[in-house]
Amino acid sequence: MKVSSVLKKLGRDSVFGEGIYVSEGEMSSAAIQLAEVAQAENLAVAEGLRRHDPELLDKLILRYQHRLLRYLLYLTGNREQAEDMFQETWMRVLQRGAQYNGAARFDTWLFTIARNLVIDMRRKRQMASLENLTESGGAERTLDIASTDKSPFEHLQTLENGQLVTQALLELDPLHREAIVLRFQEEMTLEEISLVTMAPLSTVKSRLYRGLAAMRPRLAKMEERSGQ
Repeated sequence: MKVSSVLKKLGRDSVFGEGIYVSEGEMSSAAIQLAEVAQAENLAVAEGLRRHDPELLDKLILRYQHRLLRYLLYLTGNREQAEDMFQETWMRVLQRGAQYNGAARFDTWLFTIARNLVIDMRRKRQMASLENLTESGGAERTLDIASTDKSPFEHLQTLENGQLVTQALLELDPLHREAIVLRFQEEMTLEEISLVTMAPLSTVKSRLYRGLAAMRPRLAKMEERSGQ
């Protein structure tokens, strides 16, 4: 798959929620029913967490374990740290489940917890937090990746040309990388990404556009290498 096709897939305008408006009257009854079912599910999860329902927690772990671990791998760049944060995230869910009120999707709340834990871990280890890493025109910095025979990111091939895309992502500024992962792999809306990252909507859009722009030359170079 060519670079232009990959970026077109990632960056088409509709993905950013611009220029498209669908009123409630134009929505199909099926779509409305799906929204109602999703809201009812969120409220049921909130109620179960308030009761500390162990069966519910088991179901949530089973449902979200792969997505959560993938997100943590991208944030930390280290499998051992990601697995530690994975366990800690679910401990926080168990301890603070009453804080989830069902107003937002559960995965948005879950990813917010995970992100905050990663930031806290890096602060405790006297490392730069995600919020303090550069994301502007200066020299880009990336998260340290543990030296292993095979990077855990090589297993995360969720897009076409997944290995090339993953490698390109790893070279991005961490904040740009995070925005792209949440939008295109986790399929979160801009508003949900704003909640997870605690950044204004305009900042989320900027990170996405800058990240996609930065990926273009990286993907082109990698394609040239792979074609030789």
